[in-house]
Amino acid sequence: MAVAIRLRREGGKNHPYYSIVVADQRSPRDGKFIEIIGKYDPKQEGENFTIKLERAEHWIQCGARPSQTVGSIVNKARKKIAA
Repeated sequence: MAVAIRLRREGGKNHPYYSIVVADQRSPRDGKFIEIIGKYDPKQEGENFTIKLERAEHWIQCGARPSQTVGSIVNKARKKIAA
């Protein structure tokens, strides 16, 4: 089973926010998922995400492939912890 870490759209029309989920790559964007590991709100200024970094690292080590957006969120979280 190919696993992906990606965004799942939630919220209303013109007011989206996203859950960061671990899901089977073949499932639809808003379909079944394995685990919710964070939130992302693109409309919010400043720090607009929360993520369980240890769970993201776990899934990446198990072979999950993050999307581009999730990959950049993980990198930002890593830099925030290192600083």
